[in-house]
Amino acid sequence: MTDTTTGPGNKQRRSKAMRPLKLLVAALAIAAVIKELRMPKDQRSWHGVVAGFVPYDFRMPTIDKIKSVNWNPDGAIIVNRAFGVGWTINAGAVVAKVRAMAAAR
Repeated sequence: MTDTTTGPGNKQRRSKAMRPLKLLVAALAIAAVIKELRMPKDQRSWHGVVAGFVPYDFRMPTIDKIKSVNWNPDGAIIVNRAFGVGWTINAGAVVAKVRAMAAAR
């Protein structure tokens, strides 16, 4: 029996399916940069919201910021990215939820 979930054909289909999402993310990033560049230089914060609800942060992240975004057991599961446009998964919160569910059994 042949495994149909792997192979070059399936990888090409996945890559093709991701194109619209990649284009959307690129467009949002460009829109965020344009939004910042239209502001006077002394008012640019390089973080905020674009398209009314998508967060962006182009400030150089510190190690502490990366840790607090990606590993915060007390935080939400879906959080704003430490750098870039959109959201990411807080692995610390996921692990905390799984541990809590396992302990409840």
